[in-house]
Amino acid sequence: MTIETSASGQNDLVYLTTLCQCLLLNYGEDPLWAQLGIPAIPAVQQGIAPDWYVSRIQQFFSQFFASLTIQRATDQNGNPVYNINVMTNSGVSIGAQVPY
Repeated sequence: MTIETSASGQNDLVYLTTLCQCLLLNYGEDPLWAQLGIPAIPAVQQGIAPDWYVSRIQQFFSQFFASLTIQRATDQNGNPVYNINVMTNSGVSIGAQVPY
């Protein structure tokens, strides 16, 4: 599946996809998004969720949406996930779960 800018010029889905990918990145892993990502290995080793890094990601991407929230939660199997709720600039509400 290809995610592209819509015919009307909206990049909401592009930024939502990039946001999800940044939550899956290790900090400094990608040269284009080096300032974003989470220190996954230290977080797992220490047993501490990387909430501060997630907050930075949320602050960065909030400029691209009308509303953006990211909350730490668990899915129905008890696995840790981030619940992402976005209100796009065109008024569409989108929810997604990203494992961590």
